[in-house]
Amino acid sequence: MGTLIIKKHVMTKRFKLEAVIIFVLLFISSSSAQSSSDVCYNPNLIKDTTKKSIKSAAFAMIGKDSIKINYHSPGVRKRIIWGGLVPFDEVWVTGAHDATSLELPRSISINKTKITAGKYALFTIPGETEWIVIINKKWNQHLASEYDEKEDVVRVKVKPLQVNHTERLQYYIETSDQRSGKIAVVWEKLRIEVPFEY
Repeated sequence: MGTLIIKKHVMTKRFKLEAVIIFVLLFISSSSAQSSSDVCYNPNLIKDTTKKSIKSAAFAMIGKDSIKINYHSPGVRKRIIWGGLVPFDEVWVTGAHDATSLELPRSISINKTKITAGKYALFTIPGETEWIVIINKKWNQHLASEYDEKEDVVRVKVKPLQVNHTERLQYYIETSDQRSGKIAVVWEKLRIEVPFEY
């Protein structure tokens, strides 16, 4: 009888230990899954320990609403970017993986073209001295393989600006007053700006 009680006690302790191990493993796996889906709002502020493109976002308030850009941020990693990794005169997602998306809570105007509230893709065509920035209706695209010029809402020509080295591609939405602002993207030693009004 005593042996049976001891065995039962050992089995109960073993069951509790196994339950704790399972719980810890589930907690670790859910934590790592959560961290992989985290969004970074300043990819150049964090310590760069990964070669992967970081899931990132930029946003700005317009009154009580917010404009948001979702993108993946690649790093320079000592590579030739312009005319190398990013070819000139080809449509680019201006990030990595899926097309960069632009979410508008209200209408804005770019280059006197009204863009109604909604979700859009943001592409560029980099050139050596001039870029074309594109807002496209089809926001849910992988790379630029599904890009269709017929879906463009607006195209704007801009001159790239020279800036200090920026390791990871980063978007900014800057609002200067209650009626205007600019969307900017910075990578390597270039900055592109697109003014808008609302």
